[in-house]
Amino acid sequence: MTDVTIRRALLSVSDKGGLVDLGKALAARGVELVSTGGTAKTLREAGLAVMDISELTGFPEMMDGRVKTLHPKVHGGLLAVRDDPEHARAMAEHQIGAIDLVVVNLYPFEATVAKGAERDEIIENIDIGGPSMVRSSAKNHAYVTIVTDPADYPALLAELEETAGATRMPFRKLMAARAFAATAAYDAMISQWFAFADQQRQFPEMLAVNGRLATELRYGENPHQQAALYTPVGPHVRGLAQVRQVQGKELSYNNYNDADAAFELAAEFRGQDPAVVIVKHANPCGVAQSSSLLEAWHGALQCDDVSAFGGIVAVNTKLDGATAEAICEIFTEVVVAPDADEAAIAAFARKKNLRLLLTGELPDPRRGGLQVKQITGGLLVQSRDNGVISPADLKVVTKRAPSEQELKDCLFAWTVARHVKSNAIVYARDGITTGIGAGQMNRRDSSRIAAMKAAEGAEKFGWPSARTVGSAVASDAFFPFADGLLAAAEAGATAVIQPGGSMRDDEVIAAADAAGLAMVFTGMRHFRH
Repeated sequence: MTDVTIRRALLSVSDKGGLVDLGKALAARGVELVSTGGTAKTLREAGLAVMDISELTGFPEMMDGRVKTLHPKVHGGLLAVRDDPEHARAMAEHQIGAIDLVVVNLYPFEATVAKGAERDEIIENIDIGGPSMVRSSAKNHAYVTIVTDPADYPALLAELEETAGATRMPFRKLMAARAFAATAAYDAMISQWFAFADQQRQFPEMLAVNGRLATELRYGENPHQQAALYTPVGPHVRGLAQVRQVQGKELSYNNYNDADAAFELAAEFRGQDPAVVIVKHANPCGVAQSSSLLEAWHGALQCDDVSAFGGIVAVNTKLDGATAEAICEIFTEVVVAPDADEAAIAAFARKKNLRLLLTGELPDPRRGGLQVKQITGGLLVQSRDNGVISPADLKVVTKRAPSEQELKDCLFAWTVARHVKSNAIVYARDGITTGIGAGQMNRRDSSRIAAMKAAEGAEKFGWPSARTVGSAVASDAFFPFADGLLAAAEAGATAVIQPGGSMRDDEVIAAADAAGLAMVFTGMRHFRH
């Protein structure tokens, strides 16, 4: 079986976009139109002749429309193998006519959930007959053409034009594949709603993960790897995958990964004073918060201007022209912001390869959700690290309590540290990171690397001393030995924030007291691997 002439079409759609034009094009080719409920009404209002599904089946639509297409005269017409003598005999005996084309899109379950509908309305928007027809048609694509997306109507009409009213097997195979993907995504949305929203189960027995291809990327982490971006099907938080790219080259896999790291950290400062985040290879290399975005940029850059070269910049507020001009003074891959004024956009336009991404908003850093990571033979799934601490949660464990400024610096450093790869050490003073140590195999080396970067900054920018002097230091997990804390003390830190919980906490506390440090425990760690 190759070409199939379209003589009868069954149309039943919730999305009426493009329906009338499609119906007219089919009718002009002499195709008999069979339809249901609101779809039939729309077609008739456009002056088209339509057979009601009840006329085809001999049964009325009933039970508020729940039962209308679940009938042998529908599914027999869809599933019959037409060159099978037994199937042909059954069709003749039971007066079942062949259906050559099915155009169906499903009840708006996603939109119903998204608008906050009550449970009964959500349940009523679980389509039954639609997916059944879609699956029957897609299974029997040797004889039946199935179209589930209005975006495919032009392709269908082009196919009919090229073949004088028929469809070819490659087209039907493509449409069948898209149809099964559509029903799979639809069922996945429903299963997720039942598990997460209706039954409040964080880890259901079956985890349905689905996505829609947004774009294929040039390559993955390395040129020999292939990559693509998918966006979730169903209600989801708008984020980096939904940004508006104002200018610049196509985003790569690494661009997306690094920009997301910067975007998530910038979101920590949502609704606060202007903040700038600079990221390189998914790790912050400079973060600052100030009364102006330009001042915050200079503070973040001076933390580690070497790593900032070729980095990703994210901000928590509307970009202005002066800050954009300053950012353009160094090579920057991507800039992410909620918005940008005309002067900022004009400044970036002179850097044709720089990607400017506008998000419209910042996500809630305390939102829930699951994170999924693939391992060999399985998936690791965990809840997002949305834990938060307040000053009231902190436990002072040293003889000296932190001053008001030290406490403020501690909390700023702690906010940044949760976004740094473990083992993470972050020095901060006056709302500026002064040294960041990331991804080391031990905490002492992270402390020393962060201090070394601060010392280099002092030499380069002419500070009277490294800005780790008088700073607060945050550790994403406890100090297993006193050596990491002592390295911070040697760098000039005066206050420490860390989770606590080590077998050697007493030893670490004693070392802090001996060095005159103020130290607080959070009781919460923030590993990031």
